[in-house]
Amino acid sequence: MHELIRDITLCILFAWMLGLLAHFFRQPLILAYLIAGFLIGPFGLKWVKSQESIAIISELGLIFMLFMIGLEIDLKKIVRAGPVILFAAGGQLLGGALLGLVLFAGIGLSLAAGFDAIYLSVACALSSTVIIVKVLYEKRELDTLPGRVTLGVLVLQDVFAILFLAVQPSLGNLQIGVFLLSIGRVGVLVVTALVLSRYLLPWLFHRIARTPELVLLGALAWCFLIGEIAEQLHLSREMGSLVAGVSLSTFPYALDVTAKVTTLRDFFITLFFVALGMTIPVPNLSVIGLALLIAGFTVASRLVTTFVPLYLMKQGLRASLLPAINLAQISEFSLVVIQTGVVAGHIQTATASAVSFAFVILAVLSTFVMVRSDALTRRAIPALKRLGLRDLDHGRDAEAAETGGHGAARRIVLLGFFRAASALVAEMERQNVSLLKEITVVDFNPMVFRTLADRDVHVIYGDISNVDTLLHAGIGHAEIIILSVPDSLLKGATNEKLVRHVRSLNPAAKIVATADLLADVDQLYAAGADYVTVPRLSDAHELFSVIEAADQELLADKRAEIDARLGERREVLP
Repeated sequence: MHELIRDITLCILFAWMLGLLAHFFRQPLILAYLIAGFLIGPFGLKWVKSQESIAIISELGLIFMLFMIGLEIDLKKIVRAGPVILFAAGGQLLGGALLGLVLFAGIGLSLAAGFDAIYLSVACALSSTVIIVKVLYEKRELDTLPGRVTLGVLVLQDVFAILFLAVQPSLGNLQIGVFLLSIGRVGVLVVTALVLSRYLLPWLFHRIARTPELVLLGALAWCFLIGEIAEQLHLSREMGSLVAGVSLSTFPYALDVTAKVTTLRDFFITLFFVALGMTIPVPNLSVIGLALLIAGFTVASRLVTTFVPLYLMKQGLRASLLPAINLAQISEFSLVVIQTGVVAGHIQTATASAVSFAFVILAVLSTFVMVRSDALTRRAIPALKRLGLRDLDHGRDAEAAETGGHGAARRIVLLGFFRAASALVAEMERQNVSLLKEITVVDFNPMVFRTLADRDVHVIYGDISNVDTLLHAGIGHAEIIILSVPDSLLKGATNEKLVRHVRSLNPAAKIVATADLLADVDQLYAAGADYVTVPRLSDAHELFSVIEAADQELLADKRAEIDARLGERREVLP
């Protein structure tokens, strides 16, 4: 026991020190934890060498990690996922797994005595939620179309991993009867967890909601209870903890439970990845070679299995490329899958080590590439067009030839289309529908392009930071040019740069720009804007009127008024 406490102390201390370095160099924390484990483990400094300590630390971390992954799987989002996300996820998962199986079996990894090829194909089909969400959040791209597609695919990847973990214990005797028995056991576990979480837990948690320590203790008790039921059903505690989390994900107190367990989650997930790092030996050339092959295959398979389905669904080159770039790494869940395979004796230690090294390689490279994904897509799209791939603007050249090199001139041009522009178009429909015949919208969101075209609004698919797009939009002949997208959401440009550029192309137009910060207002006017909108001012006015209505006991009337206004609108973006 004293040795275990000392080992946990070393794990946390080194994870913290290397985590600080990773934070300063903007690298994934998981990478720091793996390196910390390697340094203090049996293959490094040998400060932690008890296999029993490593196994206990790893299992505890794995149980908590899967519980939290389950809590964050939103079943309602899967049900609501549109055909684009479902088709993209299906193509990526099935295509990636099948291609991986062919490749890894083809290079001689066993499919008979062991299951290295199967585990590798599953591991390579999964992408890192931690890395993707962190980078997209920092880039403010979670709510963009490529961001939503990426997150939808991630959720369905988690479901795919759950299904694999369900049959994983039976891989050693994969007969149809054994397989059906495993599925039946999982069904019993899921039904038990869902029934209890639907009818018993809400009643209990409602009575302890004001006692945080009991909420935390109840969540932990639930995690270990379902884990123990899974063990009795000859599944695994890890599978049980995952089901425990999923069964709570739609439960009214899920958010509260997640908040309470987060600190413990971070602690035990740290222990899991440090313990995993301890199992990584000093690599030989064959392990390094396999790791590079896994990394290369993962990137190539994402381009084939993610880009192609999205492109075939006419999402455009940009919206098809970005999710493929976002998903081009190996998941932390892949390490979980591989670790369960090692514990079950299904795969070789060298194979598991290669996956860990591939995870490290892709974690670093993927973070670097995702940060620069917009610039990469701008370079890649012309090359793809030269190869014969058509984008949504493939008819633009013919139209330009007919109109003398630029698009049909419209009086009002909207450069970029997000929620403010969506609200403006809805307001035009409500107050003066004839104005819709006088506007041109320029944006590279394929959903916006199709929806506006269906409503007979003149829309041009293109990047507003590209001069050719602006010329084709008829910028030089417009009377009013509106930039309604804030700098935080613009890609490859800012409002100030766009104002200067547009002013040089059309000295006489009235230019309306948007300011994120109050300090930006004067700079935009100096750049040539005629009017600058500051969204926070209209928001403040609305909130102040709400406070006044509440003070006068008129809040219900205020709500009825806004509900009536919302009911009249048909916005392009929800």
